[in-house]
Amino acid sequence: MKTLRTAFVLLCGLFIASTVFAQLQSAVTIEKLLSVPFPSELVAAPVGGSVAWAFDAQGARNVWVAEPDGKNGYKSRQITHYTADDGQEITNIVWSPDAATLVFVRGGDANRQGEIPNPTNAPEPAEQRVWAVNVSGGEPISLGKGSAPTVSPKGDIVVFLQGGQMWSASLSAVNTPNTKDGKESKSEKDEKGKAAKFLTIRGTASALRWSPDGGRLAFVSARGDHSFVGFYDLAKKTITYLDPTVDFDSEPVWSPDGKQLAFIRVPGRRSGLPFTPQREREPWSIRVADVTTGAVPAKSREIWRAERGVGSAFQGIAAEKQLFWTANERIVFPWERDGWLHLYSTGVKGGVAVLLTPGKGEVEHVALSADQNQILYSSNMDDINRRHIWRVDAVGGKPVQLTLGSGIEWSPTPISDGKSLAVLRSDARMPGHPAFLLFEKPSAIQPFAPEAMPKTFPATELVEPQAVMLLATDSMKIPAQLFLPKNLRAGEKRPAIIFFHGGSRRQMLLGWHYMYYYHNAYGFNQYLANLGYIVLSVNYRSGIGYGMEFREALNYGAAGASEVQDVMGAGKYLQSRMDVDAKHIGLWGGSYGGYLTAMGLAQASDMFACGVDIHGVFDWNVVVGNFAGGYDSKLMQDFARKARESSPVGNMSGWKSPVLLIHGDDDRNVPFRESVDLAEALRTRRVPFEQLIFPDDIHDFLLHRNWLRAYNTSADFFDKYLKK
Repeated sequence: MKTLRTAFVLLCGLFIASTVFAQLQSAVTIEKLLSVPFPSELVAAPVGGSVAWAFDAQGARNVWVAEPDGKNGYKSRQITHYTADDGQEITNIVWSPDAATLVFVRGGDANRQGEIPNPTNAPEPAEQRVWAVNVSGGEPISLGKGSAPTVSPKGDIVVFLQGGQMWSASLSAVNTPNTKDGKESKSEKDEKGKAAKFLTIRGTASALRWSPDGGRLAFVSARGDHSFVGFYDLAKKTITYLDPTVDFDSEPVWSPDGKQLAFIRVPGRRSGLPFTPQREREPWSIRVADVTTGAVPAKSREIWRAERGVGSAFQGIAAEKQLFWTANERIVFPWERDGWLHLYSTGVKGGVAVLLTPGKGEVEHVALSADQNQILYSSNMDDINRRHIWRVDAVGGKPVQLTLGSGIEWSPTPISDGKSLAVLRSDARMPGHPAFLLFEKPSAIQPFAPEAMPKTFPATELVEPQAVMLLATDSMKIPAQLFLPKNLRAGEKRPAIIFFHGGSRRQMLLGWHYMYYYHNAYGFNQYLANLGYIVLSVNYRSGIGYGMEFREALNYGAAGASEVQDVMGAGKYLQSRMDVDAKHIGLWGGSYGGYLTAMGLAQASDMFACGVDIHGVFDWNVVVGNFAGGYDSKLMQDFARKARESSPVGNMSGWKSPVLLIHGDDDRNVPFRESVDLAEALRTRRVPFEQLIFPDDIHDFLLHRNWLRAYNTSADFFDKYLKK
């Protein structure tokens, strides 16, 4: 009897222990990991010290504002009140000059057929529209269909793009009460159609930039094989183009007095194809035009030209603008003369380019200070796997690092008071959130809207990824991040999963990413580690963050698939670890990462047991043609043959491992045809595969619930094949 009681107690203890373990395991779910609102579109008011941004809270996107509370702090509040996971993005937030009104875009861009994304399959699809809302109260008012709004410095009108042409609307109607429910009201319906055609030009307009006095509007007119920079004079009702040529002109920026325009000129070249190395080209230049002479077209003068060799091919930064005209008459611009993407400056009358951001690291997000004499930027200088904020004078001098430590900071946004800076920030455990710092005390970063953080977010259960270096099969050093499960015991072997980011112009970091797509991917890697997998996130060649030669790796992509050597090196690295079950290694990735997942499975099914391929490239000839409209594989047979050999379609004979295919069928980046053709090839070879298809969703899934389905289905798939 005593033995029975003892057995019963032991069984109860085992049951309780297993229940507690199950509860601990369930404490981290992908739903909780992706529950934190993702911030974007950070923008400071021109006066008054306020800051606005967009929050994506589980698919419900809204505009938020933080206002000074008079105590070196801020009070945050939600301005719009949309509640549905409806796929309607909020972008292009712009302040009016008096900071009383916010203008924004709601809805996604049209595809090549003119269709606006409709991921909810609504009988009446949503429209991409420009909206305005009174910051002090009032429901959003529709200004018309379109995107890319810019408010006149006079504060009277908004000009925006619709179908590549310029339209305008008045801001005078933004004064109605707020309904607080985000639903369209009668007043919104009444406002529709109020927009009027502002200007008609040939080509497709972009980069709308007002002169400081609001009397002229600069723009770029793209015309396929060339582009012009021009401006419209509102008083004279005339269009003037700046020194038009056969080349590509872009990035207009006004002088502070509004009398001159600077712009970038890139020599025309039709032979360069996407997803192939572009180390050198005919050098690009910066030009300045005087807009007061009345000459038509306006003459321009070259003030600077890139040298031949490294840096001759223009490489932009991750900022809205590429040129900055400072108050002390300097032009600041990106250049990678030393093989790293840095900022330089030169005088508006020309001269030697001064390096502003020296060292082995790259510049990304850039902004002018409130006094327009200093440059604020994010960089991985001295911390290659993160981003921090720096400041430097436009005339040169030693850069000052404002943020330090294990955090990741991006989108520096100077606040109008000149004393503080808004940023977006994350770290290994805390997802991205808006915050601010005082220049006199930059280490004391304070979050905006801390109340927006869900109380159920399992920050303490997350792991700190480790920076590791692996060797590709050609001995090239490849950086990566390693996620080790918390409960990994000495001598234990675990299944492992390798992740490849997309792009390929991306870099995964030692924390939550600054891009929404990779923010989600980082969350999924954390979830996989919580499920017991060892996860290796590989920053393969052709990605950013490690210099021009790494980004423009020889024979990468459609020119030879040299990154596959990184895939194989990652597999061998995991096989060599004592804590990895070498027979149970999986792959996953999206877009370009899906391409490498497919290449790994096709070339090494003996090494990789399974994979999850999310909207991956199957045939480079299809995807290159999608991005380069003039590409004809029949006219470029040698390239087309190499592109096929560099694609999964040309390497299918050894593919035996099962794969999960995930794709939205309104994908505008990787055509849905790629998954259709891959599925057919897998069926022909009797390779087991599963599929998860999202009707009418796009490349960067618009519905939060589709991200959850994709990751939960992927986790189940990995459990099925890697935890046998």
